[in-house]
Amino acid sequence: MNGRVRAALAAGVASAVIAGIALGAGDVQADFAQRNLEPSARHLFGTDAMGRDMLARTLGGLARSLRVGLIAAGLSVLIAAGVALASGLGRRADAVAGLLTDAFLAMPHLVLLILISFAMGGGTGAVIVAVAVSHWPRLARLLRAEVLQVQAAPYVEASRAFGRSRAHVLRRHVLPHLVPQMLVGFLLMFPHAILHEAGLTFLGFGLEPSRPAIGVMLAEAMRHVGAGRWWLALFPGAALLSVVLCFEALGSAVRRLASPREGQC
Repeated sequence: MNGRVRAALAAGVASAVIAGIALGAGDVQADFAQRNLEPSARHLFGTDAMGRDMLARTLGGLARSLRVGLIAAGLSVLIAAGVALASGLGRRADAVAGLLTDAFLAMPHLVLLILISFAMGGGTGAVIVAVAVSHWPRLARLLRAEVLQVQAAPYVEASRAFGRSRAHVLRRHVLPHLVPQMLVGFLLMFPHAILHEAGLTFLGFGLEPSRPAIGVMLAEAMRHVGAGRWWLALFPGAALLSVVLCFEALGSAVRRLASPREGQC
């Protein structure tokens, strides 16, 4: 995928987010005179069983999903960075960090998501916590390897020889090296966070049904697709897929920039 295509995709996603925020919930009002209309010039994505415009609902759902994914992915990156930095405090701390990472990796991903969200009663906050807590281990393992590599560098050993503490070395020498990997990890984790938010909501353990969200719309569409109302599932699903592919491409591009050798392969 070339730079122009990536730029166009990024511009499209940004436009969708801005439009979703601008529309808000005010323009997604029920109009029972416009129930179950197929896509047309007036309603590009058609209307649902309550006469609500599906284009406005899809944009609003994307904006909400992006906000949830942004917070969840950010928290997950912070957890991964914290665990990785803790491994640099000594052998015991490294053993505990490795054990904690392996324990979370051994848990079934979807089951852990559902259990956390269910235990917290569902809702936006529960989804954010569930996604953040379940997505950090793989990134933490990569960051931990980077921490161990940097700590073996000659200038780090020289800093220790001058009497600098482990915390000082981690803060001044190791953490700056983790920032590019953290950024790449965030961009690659972001689409997964959005997908899992939609999946949890679709299964009934996520966002509230009263809120416009892609998972809510897909769950509602399952009751109507059999009656021939294909647009209720097609357009929200295609919009979600487009956003995920966009951020996957963006994350891959940033990863190639951060690792030039990988980009040349």
